[in-house]
Amino acid sequence: MGGLALLLAASACCAAGPDTLPSTVELTVGIVPQQSATELARAWIPLLQETALRSGVRLSFRTATDIPTFEDRLGRGDYDIAYMNPFHYTVFSRVPGYQAFAKESGRRLVGIIVVAKNSPLTDIRQLAGSVVAFPAPAAFAASILPRAEFSRRAIAIEPQYVSSHDSVYRGVAQGLFAAGGGVLRTFEAVDPEVSSRLRVLASTPSYVPHAFAAHPRVPTAILERVFAALASLSKDEAGRKVLAPLSFKGIEAASDHEWDEIRRLNIRQAIGHTP
Repeated sequence: MGGLALLLAASACCAAGPDTLPSTVELTVGIVPQQSATELARAWIPLLQETALRSGVRLSFRTATDIPTFEDRLGRGDYDIAYMNPFHYTVFSRVPGYQAFAKESGRRLVGIIVVAKNSPLTDIRQLAGSVVAFPAPAAFAASILPRAEFSRRAIAIEPQYVSSHDSVYRGVAQGLFAAGGGVLRTFEAVDPEVSSRLRVLASTPSYVPHAFAAHPRVPTAILERVFAALASLSKDEAGRKVLAPLSFKGIEAASDHEWDEIRRLNIRQAIGHTP
């Protein structure tokens, strides 16, 4: 079995998540499942391999079948490092105590509402009474923010949750839904065959982007090596090559207080597989 297949197989299982790291330095990196595991692996594994090469720390790709499962794993502290949405970070920085150390450079997170390119809709008020697709209830920019916009304007819609950003885009492109929520980064990264059949109907206000956050068990010295490697990627051709599939310009340092603007929204949203 090839390296990609092995890592994809590994991603289907949760990480062991012990209280202490093993003697050999290998960190699990959990990626929020905005896209299918296959698409995430193709985009993230080369970046993690290049980062491992530069840092001397082995980085193992992990994800989950859907966002609620990812939330359950974050709550258990299964991942040593995780790339999580801003709302997730405000939750899981409390328990089990993930701490942000990096974020994407030069981007604010904007939620979008997409419709079919040939749709006659010109205003989100015209979606009243329609079925609108979202990745998951707690997907921040792709679900929480667009739903808040509908609520603010007193537009009653029927939300349908379809597990990933790609599923939203494909469903809208196929005419299964009148509209769908997403974010610009995943919209830019989706198969052009899909994006070419869609257009952005509306956007939300912008917020701090996803956090790269580390579990408290990760030693500071190890995390510093990983961060230095991530931050170096935008500085040379080899690094920029692995950033490109994610539409990242680069990765820069971040601090916990940058997500205070999310905390001030006082979001009340159930996470994980609630009973």
